[in-house]
Amino acid sequence: MHAGNFVLTLHTHLPYVLNHGVWPHGSDWLCEAVAECYIPLLNAVQDLAHEGIAANITFDISPVNCEQLADPAFRTLFEDYCRNKQKLAREDAAYFLKHRHEAHQIYLAQYWEQWYGQRLKDFNERHYSNMITSMKTLQDNGLIEIITCGATHGYFALIGDDRYIRLQIKAAIENYEKHFGKKPRGIWLPECAYRPAYHWQTFIPSSNEYNQPRHRPGIEEIVAEFGLEYFFADQHLAQHQAPLGVLDNNDQFISLSSPEIHHHRPYFSRSPMQPIHIQSVSTLSGKTAVMYARHQKVAMQVWSGDSGYPGDPAYLDFHKKHWSSGLRYWRVTDNKADMMYKLLYVPEWIEKKAEMHAFHFVKSVEQTVTSWAATTGKFATLCTPFDTELFGHWWFEGPQFLKAVLRGLHYSPYVNTTTASQQLDLVRPRSVSATIEGSWGRNGNHEVWMGNDTKWTWEIIYRDEIALSALMDKVKSSPKNAALERIVKQAIRELMLLHSSDWQFLISTVSAKDYAEMRFSFHHSDFTLLCEMAEKYIGTKKRLSKADKEFIEDIEKKNNVFQEISLDWV
Repeated sequence: MHAGNFVLTLHTHLPYVLNHGVWPHGSDWLCEAVAECYIPLLNAVQDLAHEGIAANITFDISPVNCEQLADPAFRTLFEDYCRNKQKLAREDAAYFLKHRHEAHQIYLAQYWEQWYGQRLKDFNERHYSNMITSMKTLQDNGLIEIITCGATHGYFALIGDDRYIRLQIKAAIENYEKHFGKKPRGIWLPECAYRPAYHWQTFIPSSNEYNQPRHRPGIEEIVAEFGLEYFFADQHLAQHQAPLGVLDNNDQFISLSSPEIHHHRPYFSRSPMQPIHIQSVSTLSGKTAVMYARHQKVAMQVWSGDSGYPGDPAYLDFHKKHWSSGLRYWRVTDNKADMMYKLLYVPEWIEKKAEMHAFHFVKSVEQTVTSWAATTGKFATLCTPFDTELFGHWWFEGPQFLKAVLRGLHYSPYVNTTTASQQLDLVRPRSVSATIEGSWGRNGNHEVWMGNDTKWTWEIIYRDEIALSALMDKVKSSPKNAALERIVKQAIRELMLLHSSDWQFLISTVSAKDYAEMRFSFHHSDFTLLCEMAEKYIGTKKRLSKADKEFIEDIEKKNNVFQEISLDWV
């Protein structure tokens, strides 16, 4: 009786913040995500497993986030974070008592003290003091799927040289194998940004090299080169697809104009309910990757703070915080109301509220799937990709909601949950289409990451890409030198960290503009100094001087990622 499957995908990413500040911007971001999102979500997966239910969530986790969560220093950092939150809650309780606040507000301070104590206990006892180990165990037990992402979340569609897109993917796959013991099948394109093949050029006055039009392969071709089978995109890319043909049972492309096409009966739909092979029309190279598209109408019920579930008056308000501790004591009340009118949060109301919203969501998924299947006669794929931080951080009760949704769908006679790879094996898409360039950002294009306030970052990135390419040409023709290799490896890391799309996002949204500009500038400065240092060692067998050794040790300590990196990757 099943009419289709629900593919829930959670994008789990934070920029590299270890060793780069604590609060308000820095490693506290990572600790917040673990306490509020990762632990509650993995707890839900474990709890459902005890009920005999496989959550079947597809978790994409960025390699740079893997590196941070697996870093031995993170355990102490997180434990200190939780204990400090408990201390702040106790101080709040004493303050509320002294100043004769409502008894319920004192109760909430005690609630937070216990809540952070439980997160610390969960971290050490349920999750092995290592979130990556916990995720690997859940995947190995068949409860979730983990896929990869661009290594440092570089914005593929705007990176100026394909070798650095390949570097992001190569590093991602190697890092995934290091942490999870096998190869990933799918990839999250950072910001869901896709670019087809065409004669590309930049209009930023960075260099003559990038200002000259040149043919570049589509993102799907590069993804397919590495054996990755699928990626995710926003709904408008599905709506703008142009049918090209089909793949036969031997994965050979047959165009719509071929006489053979009538043997295959291709089915094309611009609905997000059908995964589709994507291929650039300008190349027809035969290298395709399957695109899962987000169903916006269904997803909006979850991510919209205005019209979706998170805006319910009973849920914890994200914005209003107590002045000294930063802890939250108020509920949404009215998402249009001034902060002074917010009422105190009541945790006891939440279980029934989350279950009610989960019931509504399950029925929405069932109706959407069954309606489409009845209309088309096809088995439906309903995909809803979200940022993991929506569940627990932005929407505190989100993990409870998801747990109830997954339980409800497990017992649904119409729709079940499945991972992206399981669904791919089940529906085996054959239709091939081209689609437009775009992202899941504002207006579906690149403006968030390439706007008037961020173009300057791309001028620097493009100059640094060209500089590294020139340096690598010299290094590869130079005698081997351990000192030189060490310098260049760190220069590659700095360029990869510079590529992170987070810096442009934080600048354009003004959410942490100063921090992002500072981090971007530091990575660029360190990259430049490393390239200059490398020039001194090219063609020599010199060892690192004392000053150079101290300099590079300091940078390696700050940006300790991707120890497996190889010069052959560039």
